[in-house]
Amino acid sequence: MKIVVSGASRGIGNALVEKLLNQGHEVFAFARSTDYISKLSSNTKTSKLHFMAFDLMDKDFSPLISKIKKKLQTIDALVNNAGLLVTKPFIEMTDDDFDRTFDVNVKAPFKLIRELFPLFSKDSHIVNISSAGGFQGSVKFRGLSIYSASKGALSILTESLALEFAKDEIKVNALALGSTQTEMLAQAFPTYRAPLTASEMAEFIAYFTLNGHKFFNGKILPVSLSTP
Repeated sequence: MKIVVSGASRGIGNALVEKLLNQGHEVFAFARSTDYISKLSSNTKTSKLHFMAFDLMDKDFSPLISKIKKKLQTIDALVNNAGLLVTKPFIEMTDDDFDRTFDVNVKAPFKLIRELFPLFSKDSHIVNISSAGGFQGSVKFRGLSIYSASKGALSILTESLALEFAKDEIKVNALALGSTQTEMLAQAFPTYRAPLTASEMAEFIAYFTLNGHKFFNGKILPVSLSTP
């Protein structure tokens, strides 16, 4: 399969790319920094990895879109994994905090899906990585209001696109991830140790990306052993 993964520089995204490559899939991975992505190219001994440094806060997505089209021609799955977390009390949040968070967590997936739509093959799967914090009725935490709101917006976008793309037989789902030991989690909860590693969560996401659309469409699925 041909799979696009955003936010592949570290944590779950990097582990996900490695697992997909080891399974023989062709992957286009991108992030602000490609240091860790480029290492996968030698570690996995594959020629099926394409990567590019790209900041999702850039207004012009055309260089990224052009390179994806050139390298893949068609896409079987897109994993919108990239995320931005700003942790501070709501009253201290700035307009810039809000804009950056929503640009990366909501607007970037919107733009990627829209611009890559012509490349999606029949029965493609779009997987949006949401958060337990963006799941309605879940426990919420101080300092994460804007992050959680952005992930909630991504979840609603997921449901809406599943309906819009049904006639094209393209499936769209979201995984609302709970605690996973990543740098982002450590930023929000420095003293907490999550029950799952990035590699373990990536294993599940890889399976779901390849198979979840056979069973689900338009669903927001909590994937969580715990929340801090």
